[in-house]
Amino acid sequence: MSESVISLKDCWKIYRTGEIELTALREVYVEINKGDFAVIMGPSGSGKSTLMNIIGCLDRMDRGEYLLNGSNIRQMRPNDLALLRNQEIGFVFQSFNLLPKLDLIENVELPMIYAGIPRRERNERAMAALESVGLMPWIKHKPNEVSGGQKQRAAIARSIVMKPALLIADEPTGNLDTKSSKEIMDIFTELNRRGATIILITHEDDIAAYAKRIIRIVDGRITSDKAVG
Repeated sequence: MSESVISLKDCWKIYRTGEIELTALREVYVEINKGDFAVIMGPSGSGKSTLMNIIGCLDRMDRGEYLLNGSNIRQMRPNDLALLRNQEIGFVFQSFNLLPKLDLIENVELPMIYAGIPRRERNERAMAALESVGLMPWIKHKPNEVSGGQKQRAAIARSIVMKPALLIADEPTGNLDTKSSKEIMDIFTELNRRGATIILITHEDDIAAYAKRIIRIVDGRITSDKAVG
């Protein structure tokens, strides 16, 4: 039996502005098992970003149950949730989210600083993560001194340095050319081959083709969930 990393049951998310209600998610059930490589696809306004934010513990659902690695997310206090998010989830964003005044190795070390990991161990783990994405020659460069593909490699290194249970990538190739996009998706494929559990948000069919599973969402509902490849 596969080990569940994400268990989302009857998830609802409703945004309220005055008397106006917008139901962004309704009756969503998602199970992500250890070693999955799942893509979430949907048109603009479909709810895929809201679903990503809930899975990533950046937002809370209004109804339903959410277990992340066995922890009941709805019952957690904000400080405990922030700690869990730092330890259990690695994020990769379209805009890279690197701090411009820090060099690449310092950017990769940031999650470990928040976790209180000693300096020597931080450095060793950051170096290993950067080496795994092919960035060793550029570790002392600042983000504005490297290409978009290299920035995203650094963001991936930062996302894996805490050895999280789950990687979430939100349109990770959206700002990249075709060659860099392929290189980044090859890195995700290799990480998954080594055991990483990955959820990737995209609207591009050629990017989705790298995944093992495609989850489609329309108007806040899951319309299909199929294995591919």
